[in-house]
Amino acid sequence: MWKLNWTELGIDWDRLKDVLTYDASQPMIFSSGFFLLLFLGFSLIYLILQKKTTARLLFVTLFSYYFYYKSSGFYFFLLGIVTVSDFLLARRMELTVQPWKRKLLVVCSLCINLGLLCYFKYTNFFYEMLAPLWHGQFEPLDIFLPVGISFFTFQSLSYTIDVYRRDLKPLTNLLDYAFYVSFFPQLVAGPIVRARDFIPQIRQPLFVSSEMFGQGIFFIVSGLFKKAVISDYISVNFVERIFDNPGLYSGLENLFGVYGYALQIYCDFSGYSDMAIGIALLLGFRFPLNFDSPYKSDSVTDFWHRWHISLSSWLRDYLYISLGGNRKGKVRTYINLILTMLLGGLWHGASWNFVVWGGLHGVALALHKFFRNLLGRPKQYRSRGVRKFFAVVLTFHFVCFCWIFFRNSTFEASVTMIRQIFTAFHPELLEQLLTGYWKVFALMGVGFLLHFCPDSWQNACSRGMVRMPLIAQALIMIALIYLVIQVKSSDIQPFIYFQF
Repeated sequence: MWKLNWTELGIDWDRLKDVLTYDASQPMIFSSGFFLLLFLGFSLIYLILQKKTTARLLFVTLFSYYFYYKSSGFYFFLLGIVTVSDFLLARRMELTVQPWKRKLLVVCSLCINLGLLCYFKYTNFFYEMLAPLWHGQFEPLDIFLPVGISFFTFQSLSYTIDVYRRDLKPLTNLLDYAFYVSFFPQLVAGPIVRARDFIPQIRQPLFVSSEMFGQGIFFIVSGLFKKAVISDYISVNFVERIFDNPGLYSGLENLFGVYGYALQIYCDFSGYSDMAIGIALLLGFRFPLNFDSPYKSDSVTDFWHRWHISLSSWLRDYLYISLGGNRKGKVRTYINLILTMLLGGLWHGASWNFVVWGGLHGVALALHKFFRNLLGRPKQYRSRGVRKFFAVVLTFHFVCFCWIFFRNSTFEASVTMIRQIFTAFHPELLEQLLTGYWKVFALMGVGFLLHFCPDSWQNACSRGMVRMPLIAQALIMIALIYLVIQVKSSDIQPFIYFQF
């Protein structure tokens, strides 16, 4: 009887093991070649299971846990802890009548989720602050930050808080809840999908219309272009050089570096969000829009209605409103806005730079609300004409100024960059700068042009992609992958928001 000899197949099992196991230097992201190959195999099994709902949900959940393992190693068990604990707490909360017991249960959920978040993300931050109290020398503890822990804890918290507020009925099936929390397109970087928006889709018959498929391809293509072409290229070839040593460059170079970072972080994060939305559409699920051309904003308030919409709405609904919102007088409203943004800044990272960044945005939001009330303008008011143009320019430069603190690793580096811009500008270097970095600036021009183009252009492109035959969609995807290969650096650039 013939027996298969695995050695004759020429498979390098050690290499295969290395590829399939977690590599801290190369966490899996959507723009990696390995994910594209893995997703093809995943899609085949997903189609086979399309009419077997429970088996399909189980398969996707297991794949999601593997995806998270490839991003954070064995810390995927934290995802399991959050899932099981919040599922049980929500079930118990629904059966509990006494208000104080319900409050105790939601506090338990807060302690578990925020406790994990605080330990992994803020232990060294608080340790560094408290070390001088006992005259100790600060030595950072070796604590690994699991990828995306801020996203899945916030997503799970929105579920338990909604159940506590009686805005949502808890799920009775652990698999359904595990599917919701771990669904891999949004697992490590958002968007933060609300349970009330996603849960009704879980047990629906799998159906992907031609419109959903075309829109999914469009989002994936546009997201991949923004992330792997624009963001990665300008980051490696210009932005990182400026921010690593701002004192070595003129104010003009630093200013262009800030503009470059503004585009980089937008293309990086919105590109990844677009890919998440696109992949979800291909699987039959709809995610809310997470970015809406934020640099077109004519005020800081408008900016936060357009930037990272899922996070800003989460902070509004679960933090700002919980603090009292605008229900306790104007002064308290301004204080709540500032506190919300301070905590939002701290959410982004354990650094005083993030606190400063959040504080600047909080003060700006409070001032905008103050002057809007002073002038008697309604919330729906929008500038027009020349006034709108200058409002957009002013808002954009304020946001860019805040990005300086967001990007730099130290406060001193931020001060150095600002000082260079205002005291050592040297405009005569413009021609030399444009000549030396013409490829970078050409790509930046493309990026800003695509960002500021009318929304109708993007909608027209999306509709065009939907109407294309499948072969044309495939050719566009292949062409983009080829372009990514041509412009990428030797190593895959990490996704910026992995640190959050």
